[in-house]
Amino acid sequence: MKLAQVLLIPYLLILTGSRSFSQERPIHEVYSMMIFNFIKYTQWPENEPKTEFVIGVVGNSDVYATMTASYGHKPFRGNKTIEIRKFKNASEVTDCEVVFIDKSKSAEFEAILEKVKGKGTLIITDYRGLGARGSCINFRVVDGKLQFEINKRAVESANLKLASALISMAILI
Repeated sequence: MKLAQVLLIPYLLILTGSRSFSQERPIHEVYSMMIFNFIKYTQWPENEPKTEFVIGVVGNSDVYATMTASYGHKPFRGNKTIEIRKFKNASEVTDCEVVFIDKSKSAEFEAILEKVKGKGTLIITDYRGLGARGSCINFRVVDGKLQFEINKRAVESANLKLASALISMAILI
């Protein structure tokens, strides 16, 4: 795990620190890669054995399509398979290990937060202020560069653990 953390740091720094917001890759591809890297450095509580690791995407068809093409149905942590689900709104959200809420659906944040409360779900958002309101990880543009915030209290409330390498690169709130 230590070697993986050492390799992760330069990769994420390239994505977040050295590229401006008008980067070469479309933003949905960058989000997809970063979401996948976030999950690689997150530890979930030991719950009932499941064969699927579910990532829900609320409101962004491009992120959904990219994640499905890149990571859908691939093995994850041994005996699980990644499943990407698209949700149109909060009422459709079901049990997921990860939920990404696009800024276009930020008005539904509270309803989604309430649906996944206590279920060990990593909530990732893309709208100013949602990190402080309870999102575990929130994308944020600072000086034209894509960065991310981590709400340590929200992560702990979800009974999740993040690798220290990931925490060290974040804006902590």
